[in-house]
This record gives sequence, C-alpha cells and structure tokens, in this order.
Amino acid sequence: MDRQRTLLQLAQKMSAAIASQDWKTLAAINTLMATALPQMAAQGQWSSSERAALAALRGLHEQAVQACNAATEDLGRRLHDMQANKEGWLAYALDSEQLETGIQA
Repeated sequence: MDRQRTLLQLAQKMSAAIASQDWKTLAAINTLMATALPQMAAQGQWSSSERAALAALRGLHEQAVQACNAATEDLGRRLHDMQANKEGWLAYALDSEQLETGIQA
C-alpha cells in the first residue's frame, strides 16, 4: 500500500466532505482513519513526504472537528429557538388549519 497516496486521497475526500458539510462521509472517513492509520504506522518509519501528507490530513481532521462543533452549536441554537417559540408555532398551525377547514377548535 502506498501510504502517501492513501493519505492524500483521504485528505482530498475529507476536504470535499468538509466543504459540503457531508457529515456521514466525515464519520466514515474518521472511522476509516481510526483503522487505517495504525496499520500504516505498523509498516515502519514514515518518509518525509508521508509525514507531510499525514500532517495535512491531521490539519484537515482538525478543520472537520471544528466544522462539526460549529454545526452542533448551530443545531443546538435552532432547537432552542424552536422550543422557545413552540407555542407560537402551534398557534400559527391551529390558525392555518382553521382557515383551511373553516372549523373552529
């Protein structure tokens, strides 16, 4: 297995997944890295080009973690806002239903 090529391919896939916020692909890449990296390390010393590719992958992994954390925080805010406005949404839904059906609750 060509470690440098594998690392660069993982980095390319991770970069695309970060850009598209493809959380399923990021999770799959993370799982693959958890199994593949120890296997690669067991093959012996890393060359300088392999270390550079590994460093690039590590940097992208850090970006992925930051993107996931930001998305989690954003989702948390949205859920909080939805919960805080729940009564308003329910009232709006009931009012809309009454307008459509003409039936008063």
